[in-house]
Amino acid sequence: MIGHFGFSYVGLIYMLMIEIPNIMWARRKPEGYDPSGENKTLLGFERVGQVLCTASILLFTDYSPRRFEPWTLWFAASAALMVLYEVYWIRYFRSSQTVKDFNRPLFGIPAPGAALPVAAFLLLGIYGRVIWLIIATVVLAIGHIGMHLQHIQDLKATENKADPKIKICIKGDNSSKQL
Repeated sequence: MIGHFGFSYVGLIYMLMIEIPNIMWARRKPEGYDPSGENKTLLGFERVGQVLCTASILLFTDYSPRRFEPWTLWFAASAALMVLYEVYWIRYFRSSQTVKDFNRPLFGIPAPGAALPVAAFLLLGIYGRVIWLIIATVVLAIGHIGMHLQHIQDLKATENKADPKIKICIKGDNSSKQL
């Protein structure tokens, strides 16, 4: 579970799948995106997790596909999640590129921009049996998913302020009506 040192071409492919859309995003940030209110603790976890994941995924050779066996399904699931991550980015870049578009669920997956790559890295760590990538992914998950959920919560709060609705509940009646 420690891993074998060496360069991982699978890790390089995963990193390119992560970094290319993120570089494009940096040039086309969503309308209304404001990182100033981000939780500094979550940001710290995210940054440390990014560094550890990058090092772990590139510096261990254990992620290369092997002959098919049931264990290979971990790799297949990880790769499928990375493909879904690319679908998420394609959908975003084809949209009007608002904060709502950026944070919209994909096939029912909340915070797909964070959840998909984190889950893919975790499954790749399990497939390669590299404890360092598994630990790094947990650190990344705390910060990255946490910050995405914070942005989603802030977006919902902003939407509720902009579109106040009054709910009327009649005592003894479990239904409610919005005005």
